[in-house]
Amino acid sequence: MVHLSHVSLSPRHSTQAKPGAIRPATNAPWSSSADFPCLSSPPRRHRALRIAVLCVAVLLLASTPHALALAPSSPSSTARVQLVPLLTHGLEQPVFIGHAGDHSHRLFILEQPGRIRILQQGTLQPAPFLDIASRVKSGGERGLLGLAFHPQFRNNGRLFVNYTRQQDGATTVAEFRISHDPNRALPNSEKILLVIPQPYANHNGGMLAFGPDACLYIATGDGGAGGDPDNRGQDPHTLLGKLLRIDVDRGDRYGIPPDNPFAGQQTGQAIFALGFRNPWRFSFDRQTGALWVADVGQHEWEEINMVEAGHNYGWRIMEGAHCFLPAQGCSRAGLTLPVAEYRNQSPHCAITGGYVYRGNTMPFLHGTYVFGDYCSGQIMGLHEGRLHVLATSSLRISSFGEDENGALYVVDHGGGIYKITRADSP
Repeated sequence: MVHLSHVSLSPRHSTQAKPGAIRPATNAPWSSSADFPCLSSPPRRHRALRIAVLCVAVLLLASTPHALALAPSSPSSTARVQLVPLLTHGLEQPVFIGHAGDHSHRLFILEQPGRIRILQQGTLQPAPFLDIASRVKSGGERGLLGLAFHPQFRNNGRLFVNYTRQQDGATTVAEFRISHDPNRALPNSEKILLVIPQPYANHNGGMLAFGPDACLYIATGDGGAGGDPDNRGQDPHTLLGKLLRIDVDRGDRYGIPPDNPFAGQQTGQAIFALGFRNPWRFSFDRQTGALWVADVGQHEWEEINMVEAGHNYGWRIMEGAHCFLPAQGCSRAGLTLPVAEYRNQSPHCAITGGYVYRGNTMPFLHGTYVFGDYCSGQIMGLHEGRLHVLATSSLRISSFGEDENGALYVVDHGGGIYKITRADSP
């Protein structure tokens, strides 16, 4: 049984669409064929819809205590989900799986040492899609950590990676281009967009994703060591301990969306939100545009946040919803608390963020934020203020992923890829 506690709900924390949600750049919830740049002013939905959503959120808040005890697994919920192995060998330390949005039905797998592999029709392609292992400093929390395909990848062949570079371990966000062979990217096409020096070897963040506004979002850790010794998570003059947002279709290397919270300032213009320790994985709800960030805790608490522009999520003042520095009597003024947290006592150690399920094959899971823990191997779901253990495993869960149809996958750092299905599926 998983020992979990505390969930806080507010109107901004509903899984429904809300005025603060990041809006799609087209009428489709998630489009890979849009002909638009990163939007500085995402289109708003009809006012009546926004009012209706707010009413629902207020009702949820009124009927929900400020702190809820998260429900343990029930036999019926656990039995309804299973992990179907797709690959159990042939991969080296996989840390992510995702799709290109190009209707090719390919899945792209990141190997931490510096390669991207392709899983196509259940077969792992022998040659890497991209091999930059000679440029990557790998080991521990370093390596090739993030991958995102441009929303127009099908037309422009642009993809983006996040890795720690060989010479000094600095976080590097770079763009590559596809070759004439759709299963090969060009290693010599690298264009470096962003380099962030790392003072320590751990807490590198690493996730990349394009939002439904067509901007590129980048997660950075607080720079490492323990307890954020230089308070980087709270410092708006450094890009460490932040969620960044940039426009890859403007500028020499990139542009700053003019509605970024610190746009126009001398430093920190790329910052979208701050106060993170190590936001290893984040995702967008493909239906509502809500941005879910799982932040790995220090000693006690793993946390889940729903992130909005300019908000401060508390680290190192807070760990989860609890004072960290100082240990008692900290001020929460101006801080946004997590929507959920759980203790990282054994067998738990580190949250691995996932996705809100919007697929078609498991209606009982629709709207549930599915995530896991690296050490315990438990897969959990958060829905309407209740959390259940959906499945137990012996996996070291390094990531989750989605395909183009919204099916969910689990990545085992030991070398496996698994699909989450109904327990009664063949």
